[in-house]
Amino acid sequence: MGILGFVGMGLVIGSFLTKNIKTLRIVNAMGCIVFLAHGLLIQDPATIATNGALLAINGYRLVA
Repeated sequence: MGILGFVGMGLVIGSFLTKNIKTLRIVNAMGCIVFLAHGLLIQDPATIATNGALLAINGYRLVA
């Protein structure tokens, strides 16, 4: 369970090291998915809500 948090953290931090905005959004969305799974496993509403919202924003920005 704890490893998901570190994987999500790595993806989110890694996303900000990219220069291409589309790549940033894709990698950040992957981090949000991992953090969302982590939040569901630990039953943390704040983690679930934050990463669910960020995932929706990233998805919208990718298609808009």
